[in-house]
Amino acid sequence: METNQPVTQNGLDLNVAMVRELLVQFLRDESKNAGFHRGVIGVSGGVDSAVTAFLTAEALGNESTVGVIMPYRTSSAKSVEDAKTAIKQLGIRSEVVDISPMVDGYCDTWKVTDKIRRGNIMSRMRMIVLYDISARERALVIGTSNKTEIMLGYGTLFGDTASAINPIGDLYKTQVWQLARALGVPQQIIDKVPTADLWEGQSDEEELGSTYARLDALLYHLVDERRNDEELQKLGFDAGFVDRVKTLIQKNQFKRRPPLIAKVSYRTVNVDFRYARDWGL
Repeated sequence: METNQPVTQNGLDLNVAMVRELLVQFLRDESKNAGFHRGVIGVSGGVDSAVTAFLTAEALGNESTVGVIMPYRTSSAKSVEDAKTAIKQLGIRSEVVDISPMVDGYCDTWKVTDKIRRGNIMSRMRMIVLYDISARERALVIGTSNKTEIMLGYGTLFGDTASAINPIGDLYKTQVWQLARALGVPQQIIDKVPTADLWEGQSDEEELGSTYARLDALLYHLVDERRNDEELQKLGFDAGFVDRVKTLIQKNQFKRRPPLIAKVSYRTVNVDFRYARDWGL
């Protein structure tokens, strides 16, 4: 794992009060624009979903926020405990949906043993549950993917990356931690090792091959500041590390875009028919 620390991270420092206000207002405005007044969140016990739940509760109110815990039979008991701790502190509505029968029913029938495939199935099954609850509650599914994950493609398409609106998608992981401290997210959630908890022993940073601090520093200079390779190397980033991250960003572009539609008419959705989501309201 790449562990060398970046030369500077100053650009990643948040004005947390301003960002908090902006994101709370974003949730209020975009929910209202879509005709909704409730939000539903998959609460995993990790910092991203906790921050999203805290923001949503502040924006829409405790009674209008539903936190859903969706463990699989091999999920960490600590993750479930941490999710319950965050929900209890917020006082939001909550429920637990065990996805084991649904996942096992499919995987056993089709003999799915590969851990990546099984992990994707778990992630997409959770989103099926969230969207069903959203229909029952007439609530928007609120996204929990951060900018680091989105840029690197570290997520399951139509699984954990799916949502109606996402308040933290423009915050790098290290910035989510900053906001978590300002929001009062339980310390054990902030301090825990980041994991998608799709199989035993899974670690985000082990899979990504670097610490979030190092990744976020590079992404900030590369994406936000648009620095070239020579400038990045002068800042202390190894050329191989830069190339690997740039490759991940490029090859996962398809996850950041709506489905590509072949153009056969004068006006094609997402090509030359591209209105804002609340156009006409």
